[in-house]
Amino acid sequence: MKQENFIDDDYRPAEDEPFMNERQTEYFRRKLYNWREDLLDESRDTIEGLQDQTRNIPDVSDRASEETDRALELRTRDRQRKLVAKIDAALRRIDEGEYGYCEETGEPISLKRLDARPIATLSLEAQERHERREKVHRDD
Repeated sequence: MKQENFIDDDYRPAEDEPFMNERQTEYFRRKLYNWREDLLDESRDTIEGLQDQTRNIPDVSDRASEETDRALELRTRDRQRKLVAKIDAALRRIDEGEYGYCEETGEPISLKRLDARPIATLSLEAQERHERREKVHRDD
């Protein structure tokens, strides 16, 4: 069930309006909610598909192929589960009035970045610093 609110489907947040005003907040809430619902629908389909596929396959190579497919489905499902948790966290930040602001600097995250990655918690600059630090530690 998609969430319906007062935001029309043509609305796009713009840089020339107050940051995280009611329309922007509602736009991102709806975007996150709909993304979450799509992921949960896919998960239900995956679970149903895995349950339907539970059968005895006598051919060893066919069984191995089937098990590889199941493992891939389960990995995908796990990634989706983690993504749903991030979406839920973003929805909580909206409710708490903290959505759209960088966790590291407190500065607004660009609308373009939020539109592309609505679960973003860091500004692009802070994310790049974070990734550089990770790379340095990986290279040690």
